[in-house]
Amino acid sequence: MKIFSESHKTVFVVDHCPYMAESCRQHVEFDMLVKNRTQGIIPLAPISKSLWTCSVESSMEYCRIMYDIFPFKKLVNFIVSDSGAHVLNSWTQEDQNLQELMAALAAVGPPNPRADPECCSILHGLVAAVETLCKITEYQHEARTLLMENAERVGNRGRIICITNAKSDSHVRMLEDCVQETIHEHNKLAANSDHLMQIQKCELVLIHTYPVGEDSLVSDRSKKELSPVLTSEVHSVRAGRHLATKLNILVQQHFDLASTTITNIPMKEEQHANTSANYDVELLHHKDAHVDFLKSGDSSREGSFKETITLKWCTPRTNNIELHYCTGAYRISPVDVNSRPSSCLTNFLLNGRSVLLEQPRKSGSKVISHMLSSHGGEIFLHVLSSSRSILEDPPSISEGCGGRVTDYRITDFGEFMRENRLTPFLDPRYKIDGSLEIPLERAKDQLEKHTRYWPMIISQTTIFNMQAVVPLASVIVKESLTEEDVLNCQKTIYNLVDMERKNDPLPISTVGTRGKGPKRDEQYRIMWNELETLVRAHINNSEKHQRVLECLMACRSKPPEEEERKKRGRKREDKEDKSEKAVKDYEQEKFWQDSERLKGILERGKEELAEAEIIKDSPDSPEPPNKKPLVEMDETPPVEKSKGPVSLLTLWSNRINTANSRKHQEFAGRLNSVNNRAELYQHLKEENGMETTENGKASRQ
Repeated sequence: MKIFSESHKTVFVVDHCPYMAESCRQHVEFDMLVKNRTQGIIPLAPISKSLWTCSVESSMEYCRIMYDIFPFKKLVNFIVSDSGAHVLNSWTQEDQNLQELMAALAAVGPPNPRADPECCSILHGLVAAVETLCKITEYQHEARTLLMENAERVGNRGRIICITNAKSDSHVRMLEDCVQETIHEHNKLAANSDHLMQIQKCELVLIHTYPVGEDSLVSDRSKKELSPVLTSEVHSVRAGRHLATKLNILVQQHFDLASTTITNIPMKEEQHANTSANYDVELLHHKDAHVDFLKSGDSSREGSFKETITLKWCTPRTNNIELHYCTGAYRISPVDVNSRPSSCLTNFLLNGRSVLLEQPRKSGSKVISHMLSSHGGEIFLHVLSSSRSILEDPPSISEGCGGRVTDYRITDFGEFMRENRLTPFLDPRYKIDGSLEIPLERAKDQLEKHTRYWPMIISQTTIFNMQAVVPLASVIVKESLTEEDVLNCQKTIYNLVDMERKNDPLPISTVGTRGKGPKRDEQYRIMWNELETLVRAHINNSEKHQRVLECLMACRSKPPEEEERKKRGRKREDKEDKSEKAVKDYEQEKFWQDSERLKGILERGKEELAEAEIIKDSPDSPEPPNKKPLVEMDETPPVEKSKGPVSLLTLWSNRINTANSRKHQEFAGRLNSVNNRAELYQHLKEENGMETTENGKASRQ
């Protein structure tokens, strides 16, 4: 169905009765030349606008903003009501401009305060507004022509904004009843006509305006549905700037507009050409320009009526040669169009300049999010992409997000996508309860089952890295299991139990861990916990899923002797680790001690040799006696001098020999030997009168 929203047609009904000529009592200073006034001249008294003038100015501002942002397909019809209804324009595109409306309003003129109020009524304008909504616009006629026989599918909706001075709440209800009855009658007429369309939905916005300083006789009321066709809301507003503010808020609500305030705009002062000051300009545009802000929740609330996004002025570009990647362009309309800052900004942009806008930040680099530029005499707010452009190549998933994660399960994810592809579903399928199964809902349900437990990173899973678990993981996600599926799952669990009994290694990731990682029994505990998580995620699918979980829990609960064996195994492993560590520490310490000891022996040997050489070279020194080396039991054997560093085997052999020598009494012959040679049967030689020489040869006396 081709639906035209309520914003497609807007009918303004402005009261032109005598009471609208009353002053709004909000004074405006007319004589501004206070300092340069000549003495003796009486200043002019301040003036105040009438209720009619305030209503016309506010409604014209509403139309100006709408025409600036939506030059097409958003239409306004203006009606003035007094003794009759005066329709000032039509739905044609040629009549949709401010010049036509203001010229027609000037022809109508202000209300006559001396006219008979009994002859004037706002009801004439409301009836004419309903009749106008039934008329077909050019865009609706084009849509109906394209649809031909399905022309009734084109929708007809509209909005009526009535500005009047109501007497009471009962008077407001009477106006609402009048509009409701008129819609009902005209819908009957339109049903039998080819040139009229029935009103499917109408919004009635009643604005009660009254002078400043008086009490309102009408209470506000939010939007209320009076019938399936008509909704109504009531606003009680003081005249003057309060009425203009209310219409400014309504135009934003009716056309989905948003506000952006440009801050720090440098502008030269009129009085001092060499100085400049910073100004702010508020712009209205479609709210889609703030989509990125709304997603991130980064918006600043300013004022009590509306929200505005603050953007900071950047140094303007001198040309438009540089292209920026834009995600959208939206027409803008200044809120205060007649102010000097707004006028200067508009002229600056219309001269072909572009201005970049950045998000105000307290710290960090600046982010340029928008750009103001003109095209064909219209100013647009461009939304710049502050993230990666879709025109660039996407980052490789193996590179990691931000350089952090690199071990994604890319191959498994490709298989996962292959298993969950969408295909045409031609034959209808019915559920168990007899209802028709919707293919899309079935696909969503399958995708939900497959993703209940699916780790994305290799290091976060153990069971998905094991080929032994594949038979269970592939069937447990099914909606229902067969007896063969249950048997395969049980076989998989028994195989894992057998692997644990054999103490087979598991593919545990050690990324980011120090040392050898978790012990073997800890690895299996992690694996069993993850497998239990996977099975429990699908336990509610069917009763046979429960049987798989029961088998898993039964295998996890080991008998007491098995637990005791595991405990003894862990203690033995701990003891072996401690002894291995102690041996390594002792070897390092012993190596250091032996090295120091060897160094000391070599130093002492050098000193004795040098001392002996000095004594021998002295002319008065006697011949040194030939002393035998004394070997004690606790003394270690002399260490052989080596040209290079002492090996660990030599040090270890010396240590073993020293330890063994302390376990038995040394042989007396080795103790009394000379150059490791011991003479046998010395007592027999002594009895024969022979003595032993130092070189081991015997001689008679």
